[in-house]
Parts: sequence; structure tokens; C-alpha cells
Amino acid sequence: MPSPQPPERHFPAVEFERRLARLHAIMRAHRLDALLLTTPPNVRYVTGFDSQFWESPTRPWFVVVPLDGAPIAVIPDIGVPEMARTWVADIRSWPAPVPEDDGISLLAAAIAGVARRFGRVGAELGREMTLRMPVLDFLTLRERLRGLEVVDGAPAIWEARMVKTPAEIACIRHICRIASDAYEALPPKLEIGMTEREAARRLRIDIAERGADATPFLPAISGPGGVAQIVCGPGDRELRDGDILFFDTGSTFAGYFCDFDRNYAIGRASDEVRRAHEAVWDATEAGIAAAVPGATTDDVWQAMARVLEAAGSVGNNVGRLGHGVGLQLTEPPSNRPGDGTVIREGMVLTIEPGMAYAPDRMIVHEENVAITADRAELLTARAPRELPVIR
Repeated sequence: MPSPQPPERHFPAVEFERRLARLHAIMRAHRLDALLLTTPPNVRYVTGFDSQFWESPTRPWFVVVPLDGAPIAVIPDIGVPEMARTWVADIRSWPAPVPEDDGISLLAAAIAGVARRFGRVGAELGREMTLRMPVLDFLTLRERLRGLEVVDGAPAIWEARMVKTPAEIACIRHICRIASDAYEALPPKLEIGMTEREAARRLRIDIAERGADATPFLPAISGPGGVAQIVCGPGDRELRDGDILFFDTGSTFAGYFCDFDRNYAIGRASDEVRRAHEAVWDATEAGIAAAVPGATTDDVWQAMARVLEAAGSVGNNVGRLGHGVGLQLTEPPSNRPGDGTVIREGMVLTIEPGMAYAPDRMIVHEENVAITADRAELLTARAPRELPVIR
């Protein structure tokens, strides 16, 4: 059954103009004359450019964001027709691949032509960032930018991207609804003796048929009375009576991810497992209630940790209790002690408590919320407090 009418997946130019205006203000505060972007989510955030060709590592792609101007795309010739369909007007290209100079001279000229106020260019060097270009080429570029210091641009990039626009939140809400509907419809499709791989395939097909663009992330893990990890799988293990089956999905619409999980008991559930599931459900409630503007990610973590500790949790191997989500499956901030991020209206977070209740046995629960002016709005359909049983 298709999900409700989707939001517009192709944003108008005014959406990017507003993003750019905010990014310019942030760049000014960080004393940056320009940002150099090379990765799919950052390029897409600024330009709207989308391509499956990112899967090929042969050609680098660059976007320069000047402090006082529109983005400059420095890209392979093969990408010009599609980039020209975006709002970007300044497109410079070369016949890539040319390994001896794969756009570096063209890129250096574009950056050198930017007006200089601070003498600093920000690149994707820091927290949860990578450079999608050969390191040797980056070192060559840095040498050519005489009089310009190349610094970490990640703080400025994340300051912009952590707070979503209404159009971004609409896309995340839509993919959360799609995945929520698929999770709700899943139990009749599962049966004892089915493999994890087959169970995951049935869920993936349903998510696609409901309107998702892709499902890059779909762990399916099972184990007697619980699971030991939540990131690898599915495998060929058959579902057995007494198992817990864990699903997590990062599906996308218009480039934006949902990221939330569900747990199912196969055949029956022990009292120990039921209590653990109810404890993480209660911890999720506490986390949602704590995620309000002005609170910090530490506060959200503490709210959940208190519930888990009272329920007898002996920890978990996840390392945090939720994170940001948007153009990437996981983004800053992290709900953990010491993160210290102040929660602001427009952020989208996962609330993700996990509880280990026996050796190599844990239950993890996760919902997605958007931060409004005074509360956390659920984007996902809330899971039942009582663990669902597949018979």
C-alpha cells in the first residue's frame, strides 16, 4: 500500500538561497573566505546535485562556496548537463579522468579568485568528515594556494547542516512514515524457519514499494533471547522459537534518511526480554521528553541513562544513545556525556537507548524526532511498549 502523498523532492532555488545566506553568516563567524566541499551530502546540501555516479571513485567533484558569492562547481565534463539543471550558474569542468591533474589547477584557480578577508579556506577535515579526493592531490592544492591557510571547515558545515529547514524535515518525516508503515505491516510476512536474509528482503521490498528511493542500511540480526550486536547482518541464520529479531533501517527519500529500529520476538518472549524491552521503551519516552530547545545532548543522555540504570542495565556496546540524522544516516550531534551540543529548533535527532541485560544480550530501541519551538515531535510511528511476538 503506497504511503501518503510525498513532499516535493526537487527543492526550488529559493531553498538553496536561504541555506547559502545562513551558511555565509556562519562562515563569517568562523572567519572563512571559502569552503571547499567534495563529498556527496555536502555538495547536495549546497547545490541540490544528485547522482548515483558518486559510487565511482575515479573522478573527484568539487564545490567552492565563497564568503560573498554563489557556489562554484568544479566538476568533470560528464557531470555538467546534470549540474546545469540545479540552481548553480558557475560551472567549470575538465575532461576527467586526468590523473596527472584531475581538476586541481582548475580548482586552485577558482579558490584563488575568491575575495580575501580572513586568508582562510575551510575543508572537510574534522568531525565526521572525509575528503573525497586523493590526499596527494589535496596536498598539492594546499601548496598552490599561496597566502591562504587551509583549515578545518567541519564546525561551520555542521553548524549549518545540524539545523534543518522545513523542506528537509518534510522529507525526513515522509521517509519515517514509509518505514513505520512497513514495520507495522511486517509481522504477517515473517515465520519461524525463515532466514534473516529473507526477512530483510521482504522488509526492503515493502519499503521500496511504499515509495522509498533506496535502503542503504538494513541490518537484520537474530539470537536466542536477544542480540549481541546491531550493525552487521543479515546472514543465513534461520529464525527459531525464542529468538529476538532486530531490524534497523536507514532508508531515503530525496537524499534524506530515516534511522530507527524495531524488535520482534519469534514464537515467544521470556519475562527477562519483555522487561528489558519495556525498560528501553520507557527510556525512549524519557529521552523524547528531554529533547527540547535549550537542553543539551548530555541532558538527553542522562534522562535515558537514569531509566536504564534503574532497570538494571549493565551497559551496551553502542557508545551513545542517539545522534543527528539528515542527508547522512548518522550526523552530529551525539547523545553522550561530554558532547555538550545545545539542542535547537529544527534539529532532527534519533532517541536510541540500549540496554544489556545478560552477557552478549541487549535490546536497543530507536525513534526519530524533530525539535520544534518547545518539544520533540515524533516523526516515526511510536513502537508498542509490549514486545511484538511473531507466531
